[in-house]
Amino acid sequence: MENQKSYHFYGWQNADVTPAVEEYKSIQDPKHLYDLLSEIWCADTCAPRMRDRWSKENKTFGQCSITAFLAQDIFGGDVYGILRPDGNYHCYNVVGDCVFDLTSEQFGDEVLSYVGNPLQKREVHFSKEEKRLRYEYLKEELKKRIQ
Repeated sequence: MENQKSYHFYGWQNADVTPAVEEYKSIQDPKHLYDLLSEIWCADTCAPRMRDRWSKENKTFGQCSITAFLAQDIFGGDVYGILRPDGNYHCYNVVGDCVFDLTSEQFGDEVLSYVGNPLQKREVHFSKEEKRLRYEYLKEELKKRIQ
């Protein structure tokens, strides 16, 4: 039976890529990953500078880079970043011709541009130890749920 759940993240309609690695073969597609991560995202996985504004009603807030790089581990492809007014980048995924942003809901009705953005490198993002540790926690919690 097909999942009839409604999604609101950017690109969900065409987010039909499958895992690129055996380790994650039980994850059907980015929508399934979103469902799994929705049970994991929390204040502890939120970027520290945004943590006081994180809520269960806005689970994706402050979760973009760690989520995008985890999605890259699973589905392959590249991570791109949308430059934000504060000088930081909002990360999203591109796998072939499939563009999806599992954490776009944090912006509410703001329309983001997913064209012409710079490639993001995990080495740069994870040079911040707190970010690398949040990513590792997210990854470990996901592995627990899919085993």
